[in-house]
Amino acid sequence: MLALQLLKPSRASESPLQLVELADPEPAADEIALEVAACAVCRTDLQLAEGDLDARRLPIVPGHQAVGRVEKLGRDVTGWQVGERAGVAWLASTDGNCAYCQSGRENLCVAAEFTGWDRDGGYATRIAVRADFVFRLPDGFDDLAAAPLLCGGVIGYRSLKVSGIQPGGRLGLFGFGASALLALQVARHWGCEVHVRTRSAREQQRALEFGAASAAGHDESTPPLDAAVTFAPSGDVVVAALRNLDRSGTVAINSIHLDRVPEFSYDLLWLERGIRSVANFTRTDAREFLELASSIPIRTAIQTFPLEQGNEALRRLSSSDLEATAVLLMGEREAAEADAGSD
Repeated sequence: MLALQLLKPSRASESPLQLVELADPEPAADEIALEVAACAVCRTDLQLAEGDLDARRLPIVPGHQAVGRVEKLGRDVTGWQVGERAGVAWLASTDGNCAYCQSGRENLCVAAEFTGWDRDGGYATRIAVRADFVFRLPDGFDDLAAAPLLCGGVIGYRSLKVSGIQPGGRLGLFGFGASALLALQVARHWGCEVHVRTRSAREQQRALEFGAASAAGHDESTPPLDAAVTFAPSGDVVVAALRNLDRSGTVAINSIHLDRVPEFSYDLLWLERGIRSVANFTRTDAREFLELASSIPIRTAIQTFPLEQGNEALRRLSSSDLEATAVLLMGEREAAEADAGSD
């Protein structure tokens, strides 16, 4: 199989991924092997490639938003058939026995492994994954449109839950990339009034087109917010969100890596305001979101690249030069679908 492999982190401008040929993966007893059609690019992939997120294993194949079709079944796998479509996301495995797993918080499992961090991910033409951590995808989304749902969509949905926003509430989204775009659509479906703050004029316009009540730069205040979610990996943005929060509101930080949080007055936190990080997601989160995405229905915006141009996708993500979520294509059929207008 062909894969993009990270051997040593370096800046995106230095093309940290190498195109290599590897042996096709053989599924273990509890795994399935997929022929990958598409894999969306996530900022976490960029942070891993550049070394902002410490590697757990090198070399590693990044990518954790993969869509493919079942090619082989491990001997103990039930419930899947060869040829069926499946989605692979960030959470690759848990032990199932720890206190967190037993209390519905498998996202915090101390033995959890993650796709593209601990296990080879979806920047490849094939991938082997645990069958009980693979997801069925809504029929209303083709392979390219489905890929961004598997991380940006799911983690954005969990962030809304962590923030405590209620239907009809007033929500702030600080930073507006792929995940925020999908979270905005969920919040609007819930009847929320959503205010977006982002430095990008292009993203401000996109937010308004998708139903935001207002969209402006981070320095422009919002009406008092019941809850907020930050998507930019910047401590300054967290403080900006906190500054606009109403009493008892929560800022949920949707980021696996964050730069320093600047000093701020306790007055911003007083009156039972809170800050919470968002760590991974549970399989229940993923199933709930995928069902919701189908019923709304969620609209994804994508920009396609062949697998061989994965470094270019990372470079453009790093420089904020993407028009939509980057999705890597693995074969001629997927490229033909993209050319036909599926993006």
